[in-house]
Amino acid sequence: MTRWLLLTLALALSLLAACGRGVPQDARIVVAGDSVMAWNRSAGASVADRLEARLGEPVGDVSLPLAQVTGGRGPLNIPAQLDGVRAPWVVLNGGANDLSGCDCARCEPVLDRLISDDGRRGANPALVTDLRARGSRVVWADYYTSPRYAGTACEAPYRVLETRLARMAASDPGVTLVDMDRVFSPDDLSLFASDRTHPSRKGSARMADTIAPLLRR
Repeated sequence: MTRWLLLTLALALSLLAACGRGVPQDARIVVAGDSVMAWNRSAGASVADRLEARLGEPVGDVSLPLAQVTGGRGPLNIPAQLDGVRAPWVVLNGGANDLSGCDCARCEPVLDRLISDDGRRGANPALVTDLRARGSRVVWADYYTSPRYAGTACEAPYRVLETRLARMAASDPGVTLVDMDRVFSPDDLSLFASDRTHPSRKGSARMADTIAPLLRR
């Protein structure tokens, strides 16, 4: 990679970090994770934006596109996004960018790093355990099936991830798994951005509407 490309990448990542909304001092809810959470932020219509409007209170947002659970540096690492954050509620997702390099067919090692079959070990449970020790309750937003990947081999790793996350959540009453496949259909293109992967504004609102009742005072 040329020096120019490295500088361009560094600038792009810096801009992504600068786009984060941050955490208001009085926020009792903080959103973290990857681009599914951060999408539509420039239009004031991300999941955090919609939660803030729905609940009528400040909502922190440290989510960023490209963020990973087991990789990434600084704010592009989801556990690092939450360094120093102490909030009654943390809403997050994670794992899609970790799985992006396994070609949808050889994902078991990546899945095992994220979360073990019993849901008790791996980077995801470690993050949740850390947040719970800080006094946070956790809402984990599981991924929906997007039109781009519906009906392909790429669905399988996410089904495994969901099953393992459900086992993780079942072991702790302070953790709730929200299955977005229950409110998203890959056939409803109005819920998706033009890339057929990320949520449209309507999709981000749908996510927030599903999560908000869990967060009411």
